[in-house]
Amino acid sequence: MPALWIAHVTVTDEDAYAKYAQGATKAIADHGGTFIARGGRFVQLEGRERPRNVVARFPDVETAEKCYHSDAYQAALNHARGASERELMIIETSE
Repeated sequence: MPALWIAHVTVTDEDAYAKYAQGATKAIADHGGTFIARGGRFVQLEGRERPRNVVARFPDVETAEKCYHSDAYQAALNHARGASERELMIIETSE
């Protein structure tokens, strides 16, 4: 079953986060991920609002998790640490 990688982000250091985004984009693509939404307009109805929201689709939960733990993604993630506040989850779709 396909899976969605959903991130809610507040960026605190634009320059460092840009380095994260560059590396993360490649790591996600290398694992078959495609972006569905990336920082577009949103309406917060409940919970904590984060100004940047990203949704990527992967072939399955295992591939999305493998991407997260990959050396390439972890190297990119080092740029996001201290440059953002984030929540990230992987959700299997019902398709």
